Amino acid sequence: MTEDWQSGGFGLYLHWPFCQSKCPYCDFNSHVAAHIDQSRWQQAYLNEIERVGCETKGRILTSVFFGGGTPSLMEPNLVAAILQKVRDTWTLANDVEITLEANPSSVEAGRFTGYRDAGVNRISIGMQALNDADLRRLGRMHSASEGKAAYDIARATFDRVSFDLIYARQDQTTAEWRAELTNALAMDPSHLSLYQLTIEDGTVFGARHSLGQLQGLPDEDVSSDMYLMTQEMCETAGLPAYEISNHARPGQESRHNLIYWRMGDYAGIGPGAHGRLTLNRQRWATEAPKQPGAWLQMVEAGNAGETPRTTSSQEDRTLEYLLMSLRLAEGSDMARFKAISGHDLPEAKLRDLETAGLVRRDAGHLKTSAKGRLLLNAILRDLLV
Repeated sequence: MTEDWQSGGFGLYLHWPFCQSKCPYCDFNSHVAAHIDQSRWQQAYLNEIERVGCETKGRILTSVFFGGGTPSLMEPNLVAAILQKVRDTWTLANDVEITLEANPSSVEAGRFTGYRDAGVNRISIGMQALNDADLRRLGRMHSASEGKAAYDIARATFDRVSFDLIYARQDQTTAEWRAELTNALAMDPSHLSLYQLTIEDGTVFGARHSLGQLQGLPDEDVSSDMYLMTQEMCETAGLPAYEISNHARPGQESRHNLIYWRMGDYAGIGPGAHGRLTLNRQRWATEAPKQPGAWLQMVEAGNAGETPRTTSSQEDRTLEYLLMSLRLAEGSDMARFKAISGHDLPEAKLRDLETAGLVRRDAGHLKTSAKGRLLLNAILRDLLV
């Protein structure tokens, strides 16, 4: 019998928790370390892959994603050993996507060739900005020219390359963002991740903001204008938004992230990694300890590298599916929503949202407009009350 997770597929997320430095806006689980015993880490990853593989026998793996942190600090032979273990553990889809995140400051042509030879077939570069002043403000260790050089190396090595930019930065005007995005699109990317700067608790920017020391952030209206302009420019350039912050040429969408947004299953391995696994028809949420040393010691002691799993209730699955799927241009499959939740979406609320131009129904799918994606939380409140 087909299980719900199969609508989204099965992926593997591997978290490498180390960076050369900590960016002031970043709330990811990343740490700076003077020395890393990569052979020790290799054995821990291999042990965890074997453990999870025993639970998920017979599945076809459609995506592997090395995230971080800065996975481009991993030695190519470490990546090769991990991917060999992956191939020995699961059947890989014919078009399996294997992505590795890279920072321009850690890019070398030889290292990229090593990743390619190990089996990586997609690179995602953390460019973040295309001018030196803003890169310094964001705490980045690379210059704009180094970022473009890294992109050129990646393009010469891999068929699929994506890069990230952050907008709505301090003192950034709409005109400046338009010029920067124009330059980005002129680089002819096949995939772009374009994120608004958000101020997160527990970050350097968060602390500065709470003290009133983070000046020049654009207000909500300016940020909204930047978002809508981004959608229009990317659409015109042939990279429509397939998700709120992600744009791609047709066929170049991130298959790994689509697993998340389509509420598939994914195993999370590494410090702080999250996962969702359906086992014996019950969906489980998994989470690993955040501290690299604690995770490593746990795995080396022969224990599972995660905290006790929690079950996902029907209410949790309903919220997760609607929250994730409405981020996508393809929208929510209304029949699948009913199968997960046990009820239809409220008709009166749907009509009100359609009248307001926030959603539309198309071939059994509920889709948000560009304006609606800006108000996704309000839409969810309306539909799930």
